[in-house]
Amino acid sequence: RLKDLEVAELGDSDVHIQMLAAPINPADINMVQGTYSILSPLPAVGGNEGVGEVLEVGKRVTALKPGDWVIPAVTGLGTWRTRGVFPEETLLKVPSDIPVLCAATLSVNPCTAYRMLADFETLAPGDSVIQNAANSGVGQAVIQIAKASGIKTINVVRDRPELPKLVERLMALGADHVVTEEMLRKPEMKDIFKSIPKPRLALNCVGGKSTTEMLRHLQPKGTMVTYGGMAKQPVMVPVSAFIFRDVRLRGFWVTQWKKDHAQDQQSLTSMMDTLCQLIRSGQLTAPACTQVPLQDYKAALEAAMKPFTSSKQILLF
Repeated sequence: RLKDLEVAELGDSDVHIQMLAAPINPADINMVQGTYSILSPLPAVGGNEGVGEVLEVGKRVTALKPGDWVIPAVTGLGTWRTRGVFPEETLLKVPSDIPVLCAATLSVNPCTAYRMLADFETLAPGDSVIQNAANSGVGQAVIQIAKASGIKTINVVRDRPELPKLVERLMALGADHVVTEEMLRKPEMKDIFKSIPKPRLALNCVGGKSTTEMLRHLQPKGTMVTYGGMAKQPVMVPVSAFIFRDVRLRGFWVTQWKKDHAQDQQSLTSMMDTLCQLIRSGQLTAPACTQVPLQDYKAALEAAMKPFTSSKQILLF
């Protein structure tokens, strides 16, 4: 529910921010449902991502000043609110010369896409990557970041009523090939691999049959990284894929990555700098968004939970 709360007093190491925009991500909904691996103690404010403007800082705060833009550096901050007071170390400064929707959707999906492309296989220009749920926020970021690095993408989506429109949108972002889950089994897949090499990296956000079919096209010794399970079905791997093709199965969770690198500010800063540079050069855009005022949050949550959603709901404050 929407509630009026008192803003906490500003401590010496705290920052008072005015939220500008915050998306509704699948993980946010899972947290509200109580099914996510991190749950905030109740009563809690929803939202793990967004961008805010600094209004005031405590007297020990050195890295931030009024007018700066900040995004959450940690999970569970509770971004679906107009204002909040947070400890300085829970916030990360971002440039205010990037579009507000890019900043609001920066800390989860583009970071996930960037790390998965960088950390599991050494990819060079001309190499290829295959991914399912290619129209998701992460999927759209993967297409654009890969394109900027000269890496080809094979993008798998579910068949749907407005498929041609979706294919056109993903191609406009820089996708090389867009196929449906059904096409993964068809002989036409061979035609794709006449012009590009088989992928060494597969990114899985679905699970179930989609994953098994995608795995067939992975090169021997290739890696499949699972970062979501939208089908709510296990990942099934034929024994032959392990024995005769020595495929590797890994997992990725951006929250864990940030925890593991909490003392390594350099890797976080360099990732953020690269992503902001891509945004400035027009090579990385915000996912397709529907902007909704906070008071209409119920409609936004309902829309975010509908199947085949191609637009991310963004709360505006």
